[in-house]
Amino acid sequence: MYFNNLVPKWVPKITISKKGKSMKINYIKNGDYLIPKLGITTSTTNSINRYGLLKLNYIKKHKKQLYRNLLMNNQLTDYLSSVSNECNIKFETMMNNYKKKDKKLSEKNKMNNQMEWIKLINNYKNVVDEVILKEDIYI
Repeated sequence: MYFNNLVPKWVPKITISKKGKSMKINYIKNGDYLIPKLGITTSTTNSINRYGLLKLNYIKKHKKQLYRNLLMNNQLTDYLSSVSNECNIKFETMMNNYKKKDKKLSEKNKMNNQMEWIKLINNYKNVVDEVILKEDIYI
């Protein structure tokens, strides 16, 4: 809870400059303590799918400096959203290419032999998923 009316004039206001950007930190007196009044700016966030969550887990464990920088600059959700979108586009493109090249994946074959068609489509999905994980997520 913020007590804006209790803040005396002697409470320090710190200005931090970073590459032409300045940030003011205001403090709030709560009892004997000065508590910084911090907040996160809201941004428009797109959905983060499976690939975005896998990338988040990977950078948390293996790329800690990148994770901290993105988190501190409030760019983590935008980064994960862009990774999700790129991976979705890549997945759709690769699956469409496989469907065009393989004649066994035609609609006619789907009606004639459904189990074979399902096996093939699942195989191609697994291949595409593995490619995306190795090229885009775990790097």
